[in-house]
Amino acid sequence: MAYNASQDPRTDIRERTYLPELLRGLAITTRHFIRNLFGTRETQTPFEERTGTSLVTTVQYPEEKIPYPPGYRGLHRLVPRDDGKPRCVACYMCATICPAQCIYIEAGEYPVDAADQSSRVIEKYPTQFVIDELRCIVCGLCVEACPKDAIRMDTYTHTPPEYNRQGFVYDIPKLLKGPAVSHPSDPWNKRSDSRQPAHAHKEAHTRVGEGHEHHDHGHPAHAPALTTGHAEPVPNGRTVISNDGPVPVTKFLK
Repeated sequence: MAYNASQDPRTDIRERTYLPELLRGLAITTRHFIRNLFGTRETQTPFEERTGTSLVTTVQYPEEKIPYPPGYRGLHRLVPRDDGKPRCVACYMCATICPAQCIYIEAGEYPVDAADQSSRVIEKYPTQFVIDELRCIVCGLCVEACPKDAIRMDTYTHTPPEYNRQGFVYDIPKLLKGPAVSHPSDPWNKRSDSRQPAHAHKEAHTRVGEGHEHHDHGHPAHAPALTTGHAEPVPNGRTVISNDGPVPVTKFLK
């Protein structure tokens, strides 16, 4: 039975001997021990969901595992194509955005006369793709940055233990797993190879000051406005907008 402690423990004989409180603590410990020993083990890990008499919720790992919640960022994996090769095109976007700098990629090129159509379209592929799982901070930015859905963290498994550091460095054979993924927007589903298409390229706008300099009585004319089609100067200083023919495009090289 609980009681209010005195302001000065030196004047209370019960608190000076420590014996009553010692027996009270042993009684509470014994009650919990007997209830957990003979009661049924509680399977609900969250304490607010426990309904049994026993309070023991220890998970007997690895025989018992707690299911991961949806959206859990697990171990990385490289997504394969239908032919078993990785969807990665070695664009370096995941390695660039990684804040921990734990991704290392080396790019190679498929030969021009590659046998399969997908290799002729993609051109580049990773000769080396390495992730150091010890440096990874599990932020998921590599998954968000990948334009080809080539890397995912949907394995729902955490990094297993290893005996040395090299065991945490995952290469392509270790990362390439899971079912093959194909999207309608994949280039090999739209084109036969990587050659330039036969149709003429047309843009829906024109560049400002692109070959339309016109001077009238020594004064420069007004710059053509940004609009659809392409602009053609006329002798009276006006600009005529036309949608006929391709628009010349200026390429800026860094």
